[in-house]
Amino acid sequence: MTRASVLYDAPGPRTRLRNNVLTLVFGVVLLLVAYVVWNKFDEKGQWAGKLWRPFLEADTWTELILPGLRNTLSAAAVAAVLALVFGAVFGIARLSDHWWVRIPAGVVVEFFRAIPLLMLIFFAQYGGSLAGLIVTEFTAVVFGLMLYNGSVLAEIVRAGILAVPRGQAEAGYAVGLRKNQVMRLILLPQAVTAMMPAIVGQLVVLLKDTALGFVVAYADLLNAGARVVPANFFNLIPSVIVIAAVYIVINLALGYLATWLERRSRRGRRSAAAPVAPGVAAGGEMAAVP
Repeated sequence: MTRASVLYDAPGPRTRLRNNVLTLVFGVVLLLVAYVVWNKFDEKGQWAGKLWRPFLEADTWTELILPGLRNTLSAAAVAAVLALVFGAVFGIARLSDHWWVRIPAGVVVEFFRAIPLLMLIFFAQYGGSLAGLIVTEFTAVVFGLMLYNGSVLAEIVRAGILAVPRGQAEAGYAVGLRKNQVMRLILLPQAVTAMMPAIVGQLVVLLKDTALGFVVAYADLLNAGARVVPANFFNLIPSVIVIAAVYIVINLALGYLATWLERRSRRGRRSAAAPVAPGVAAGGEMAAVP
């Protein structure tokens, strides 16, 4: 007997046939589009071996692509840590009972969410210079990424905490816990599991947004691989394809890491919540009955 989900009914024979036909049609359309694109590039000579040969040379990777990748990962890693801290602090602050904490935190989050990231990076570089500060390209990129993505993460944190059933907090208060203890010991551990896909999705966006560092001439992966390499070898399309493949590999790795962390967290919660059978001690031995 087929079990139907609450949100999804198992398709019948006609629906399955229609889905298979539509899948076949769209597959054929995608193949035709891919053939047209391939053919147009071939007419322009973009598949010529000489355009791809630079990527088979070690110097192209060691002097251009790998240093750009290192700069991209460095900026993304630092900005991700700072954005997570920013998001956690302001996300929790938006849930404060004190208006003088809640309202300013909301203003900060909404303000930086509304400003385009490119403007934040530009302002950090040139605004700091006008103020007499020495702001490097790395600092400007990290500053913009932290403020923008941290503001988005703050909303994710706030929504994740509010998604935890109210009874969880009430149970904590009932046993005498303070509000900060309820937040730290009950709400956040449960909210993190629910927030993990959204957090990782935003970190993927953060990683790709490092490419906006071109406005301050930051030597990231995109700048090195899709601007410097084509300028030297006149192979824009092959360079873009190779750099896109590198970005895809990195983002897939982040996605797999998020899935692993989420499964590990859920297993840990299920193990901690596993009930003990009546009359059985925690170590698995039969409890003594008076």
